[in-house]
Amino acid sequence: MYPSYHNAVSDLLEEHDLFFDFHRDDDSDCEEEYDTNIMGRFTCHNRSCPVRGWSSKLIAITIRMYAGAEYNARVYHQRCESCNKLSKPKLDDSYAQRVAYRLKKWSGSRAPHKSDLCEGCKHGHCKG
Repeated sequence: MYPSYHNAVSDLLEEHDLFFDFHRDDDSDCEEEYDTNIMGRFTCHNRSCPVRGWSSKLIAITIRMYAGAEYNARVYHQRCESCNKLSKPKLDDSYAQRVAYRLKKWSGSRAPHKSDLCEGCKHGHCKG
């Protein structure tokens, strides 16, 4: 869990007038659940390991939404390929963007579509 990233998620949601609180780790009463991936960097903390760290574009994450406008996101750690020590990732902006996107989708919020600029709309082939 990364509650320290809640402000970044909240800022992205506020643009769509959505307001969620962070829900402590509990998957028993969630209303929605979605598995996806984010990006980040890992550091191997084993001093005897020759690998200092690695980046990953496939960090597994489970996003959950709860009643009362609450959410959480479980980020799964990875093991070092060299020494097998478990490492917690340092996340990039993809965390907040991915979590906010999923919460917006579950809330029925969509970005405004500018049909006057959309060639698909002009030709009758856009569902926006």
